[in-house]
Amino acid sequence: MRTQDSYLIGLVGSGIGPSLSPPLHEHEADELGIRYLYRRWDLDVLGRPAEDIGELLAAARTAGYDGLNITHPCKQLVIEHLDELSPDAVALGAVNTVVFTEGRAIGHNTDWSGFARNFSRGLPDAPVDRVVLLGAGGAGSAVAHALLTLGTGVLRVLDADPGRAESLAASLRERFGADRAEAASLEVVAESLAWADGFVHATPTGMAAHPGSPVPAELLRPELWVADVVYRPLETELVVAARARGCRVLDGGGMAVFQAVDSFRLFTGVEPDADRMLNHFTELAGGVHVRS
Repeated sequence: MRTQDSYLIGLVGSGIGPSLSPPLHEHEADELGIRYLYRRWDLDVLGRPAEDIGELLAAARTAGYDGLNITHPCKQLVIEHLDELSPDAVALGAVNTVVFTEGRAIGHNTDWSGFARNFSRGLPDAPVDRVVLLGAGGAGSAVAHALLTLGTGVLRVLDADPGRAESLAASLRERFGADRAEAASLEVVAESLAWADGFVHATPTGMAAHPGSPVPAELLRPELWVADVVYRPLETELVVAARARGCRVLDGGGMAVFQAVDSFRLFTGVEPDADRMLNHFTELAGGVHVRS
């Protein structure tokens, strides 16, 4: 367990101005009597490309940071600059939490556990025989790992980059079994959603900086459950459209909270109060209930 008097934490990513992670972490630290400062390192504000993540990581270490949360588009790029990876980060090939300890930078992934816990609470009895995942980046990799861990029969991965979709599907087949994952082209999204029990969206589309819906609303039939990883805004175009079409819907709020719970524990060695963080997130999000 880490036993310090104070913590300096950062969030590195693109378009992170609306992120609720800083107040979420700081509020929980206040409740626990921990001095905790959480700062944003927005690539857009800094005028730095994602490929500069190594330099930013080094700067954070030099400045005395205790850890960083890593978000789009750096979750995979950061790996080559780390000294060590947790087993989950190795399996997923993506990192969203970096802990600086004893002169080393250690990468972890709490996205997958955050999604798994949110899904189990929010859609506990949802059928998962056939699931479509849109997005094979860092968030998609975490979601895929969570879904197959939770018992998804066949996961079909779609991405704008067919090679990235196939790469993720291949790694999933290696870990979970040859018949558990497949890649498909975006050209068959309509056919895929008609085939599936559920649909998970894991791209930046729908974020404040990337408005829009990843799929046409008419493809969302009532029998299909829909989960979005985007949480700013909480009511994305996809979430609104899916609910209007009669789908069971899981917004990204719970995943954001539960990954933060796990990250906070890694940063401090202290167990945060997940229910308190869920309630605070609801307040921060404008009183919209977090479905979790």
